[in-house]
Amino acid sequence: MDEANRIIRRILVDLRSFIAPGVSTMDVDHFAEQRIRDAGGVPAFLGYPHPSGGRSFPGTVCASINDEVVHGIPSGRVILREGDILSVDVGINYKGYFGDAAETYPVGRIGADARKLLDVTRESLMKAVEQARPGRRISDIGFAVQSHVEANGFSVVREFVGHGIGSRLHEEPQIPNFGRPGEGPRLAAGMVLAIEPMVNAGGPEVVLSADDGWTARTRDGSLSAHFELSVAVTDAGPKVLGDPVPVAA
Repeated sequence: MDEANRIIRRILVDLRSFIAPGVSTMDVDHFAEQRIRDAGGVPAFLGYPHPSGGRSFPGTVCASINDEVVHGIPSGRVILREGDILSVDVGINYKGYFGDAAETYPVGRIGADARKLLDVTRESLMKAVEQARPGRRISDIGFAVQSHVEANGFSVVREFVGHGIGSRLHEEPQIPNFGRPGEGPRLAAGMVLAIEPMVNAGGPEVVLSADDGWTARTRDGSLSAHFELSVAVTDAGPKVLGDPVPVAA
């Protein structure tokens, strides 16, 4: 799993110089798929079953732009423009084990408010990672995210959560990005958690696209950011899988 996530983290780092005005989200998808397959992995999202029985996910990555929260479908018709922000979520099946991580990128120069949203969301992820220790509770992770996000004037999405990960992409426990501390299942060494704050610049409500059945957007049209890491709970403390690849430049 460490190597699976290292492959993803390298892709996410290399996308920082690839993502630019004029690039399509399908270009991003092709970039990630080629890198996954070259590394001996299989895209984990491609063909993933729809939870309600709709069409399977058609992309290698989730590419969610501006007010899209998660599960944006890559398209050759969606061309990135200066000032956009783009969340790229990548999953891989590598030798029977899964990796999952995400980053939100500025496209060219972005506004100060968008930059603060990205910074606060990334910071909330790192605060959550610090809670991934034996004896802590699942809700300690969510509380770390929510308290930092709301202190900075943003809101936490509640309809989508993090999750356990291992020999399946999505395993128990579910990991909300909100909650009171000291509640829920107790963490134990050996667990691996995909921790993924989804943060809106406006209100927390989201709506699901009726067109594709996958893309979730902010109800009020505000920007949304998403960062994710897969983290092992160990007796020595949290281990971010895929390190020493940097989280951000």
